[in-house]
Amino acid sequence: MDRLEFETKYRKLVSSLDKSADKSALNFGCHACERCTRCTDSTFCTDSRSLVRSHYCASCTDCTECSHSRGCSGCIACSQCVDCSRCISSAYLEQCVACTKCNYCFGCVGLTRRDFHILNEPYDRATYFEIVRKLKASLLTNA
Repeated sequence: MDRLEFETKYRKLVSSLDKSADKSALNFGCHACERCTRCTDSTFCTDSRSLVRSHYCASCTDCTECSHSRGCSGCIACSQCVDCSRCISSAYLEQCVACTKCNYCFGCVGLTRRDFHILNEPYDRATYFEIVRKLKASLLTNA
């Protein structure tokens, strides 16, 4: 195969992908998903796109094996997360980016194996929940 033959076949494949865009918007193996596109083996998700084996997620994009999350994108194996991006194997995160194996973090970026952090600073459990409660109330009133 020479360069010209490769490029011709490649363009044809890319072109066929564009033509099948309507078909690629379908969900496969999903149950009770509403207003979702390109999801696979997911259940009870809403308004999401490109989820794989995810459950009870809302407004999420490109997540795999996530559950009970909302507004997340590019997360893997996360649960109970809100507005997070590129987090992995974590739970109860809010507005976090690129956190791995973390629990109960708020506004954190790039942490690994951390619990009860706000803006990458550690807190004891009780203080964490008190600050987060106040932060959420403040963020809601300023919205």
